[in-house]
Amino acid sequence: MNSNETTLKQTENMHRIFNIQREAQIKDPYPSLALRIDRIDRMIDMIVRNEASIIDAVMADFESRSPFTTRFTDIVPTLDNLKYVRKNLKKWMKPEKRNSKFPLGLIGAKSKVEHVPIGVVGNISPWNFPIALALSPIGEIFGAGNRCLLKPSELSQHSSDVMAEMIGASFDESELAVILGGPELSAEFSKLKFNHILFTGSTSVARLVAQAAAPNLIPLTLELGGKNPVIISETADLKLAAEKLIWSKTVNGGQICLSPDTVYIPEKSVEGFVTACKDSLKKLHPNVKQDPEYTHAISQRHADRINDIATDAKEKGARVIPLSDEVGEGRKILPSLILNPGPECRVTQEETFGPLLTVVSYSQLQNVVNEINEKPKPLGLYYFGKNQEEIDKLTYETSSGGMVVNDLFAHSNQEDLPFGGVGDSGMGSYHGYDGFKNFSHAKAFYTQSNLDPFKMLRPPYSIKVMDSFKKQVKR
Repeated sequence: MNSNETTLKQTENMHRIFNIQREAQIKDPYPSLALRIDRIDRMIDMIVRNEASIIDAVMADFESRSPFTTRFTDIVPTLDNLKYVRKNLKKWMKPEKRNSKFPLGLIGAKSKVEHVPIGVVGNISPWNFPIALALSPIGEIFGAGNRCLLKPSELSQHSSDVMAEMIGASFDESELAVILGGPELSAEFSKLKFNHILFTGSTSVARLVAQAAAPNLIPLTLELGGKNPVIISETADLKLAAEKLIWSKTVNGGQICLSPDTVYIPEKSVEGFVTACKDSLKKLHPNVKQDPEYTHAISQRHADRINDIATDAKEKGARVIPLSDEVGEGRKILPSLILNPGPECRVTQEETFGPLLTVVSYSQLQNVVNEINEKPKPLGLYYFGKNQEEIDKLTYETSSGGMVVNDLFAHSNQEDLPFGGVGDSGMGSYHGYDGFKNFSHAKAFYTQSNLDPFKMLRPPYSIKVMDSFKKQVKR
């Protein structure tokens, strides 16, 4: 069977399963609390039972990625989110009482919001955290009473295959199913008449997903990325900031949508920061080239791209500083700092998605704020220091999906905080209750009493009623 015939069969199967899920949702549009919790319980049990298979699959995709990293970044966060949804779901499903406009509430009128399922949700997940970003959102999708069709990345094929196998063994395809295939299938996936699409990936691909979904007016949640800035204040603990930054650029090989991309640092602190970064790498990975805890690039193409970005910066006059005396090989890319690259450099223009960290010196914080505001809005903004005026300035004068002070990524692990981007870094948000609401329809529900308070608003209008409304036109 050639590739075109394979894609055709995959597309036919995808349409078949989508239609099954849509018909099943019509028959059972409001699943009970017990059924929703049962689905979440099956997800939890499925992940726990298949832990070894998941670890092996992710290792095969990345060539080298330690079992601890997969547990720490993929398995445990997914289980935590599923358990959080399960614990709070009964409370979230309760109607929200709202006030009825005076004086209607006094005569028996009642207002509330019912969060009802939206239907069938399409989840297009990426390769960098192939398990967490595929399965964790399904906690909120199931919690909201929906069904889900999952399209994982073909770049992490082993992980996608193991998810298809374990989901097929734990769920009826009318509840949850995995669609395997390449970019051509992803394009067709986005054209299905989903009730909502969640896409996690690059901004460029997100635009294609949005275009495909637009004819059907499908609501989208887009979790993207961007060149996430870090502002180091003169009041910062430079050693602590360097250690956290180097950790963030080495965990998962720096292949994280929330990974810091550009560090803005006072001019007088640059050399001290370079030294602190080198010391931090030695502390975190004493023998980095042989360290099995250090994750490789997802593919040789991706590794070559990162190396090309560093070479481009060096050729155009930027100072490129490897943080290790060792040299990476193949898909193992070791971290480097790139100091004050020009606007023509690729590292200035592109999200690196790897262990390269741009360092830009500054003398005035306002100049940093201006530069951040001139660029596409990032998914995360990070500040190290303890100057409250600087924190307030960055909070209210810049725009980003989230902001963290004296740490990195931490907001994404808080189940009670919404997670999402803004502008080029995404739209919509999920996690916890915000995810439950995101994958629900907030249906306004109003009950009138047996009285007829609006009778006076039907013609013919009395002089008294007309005068009453005339008097209300005032400041």
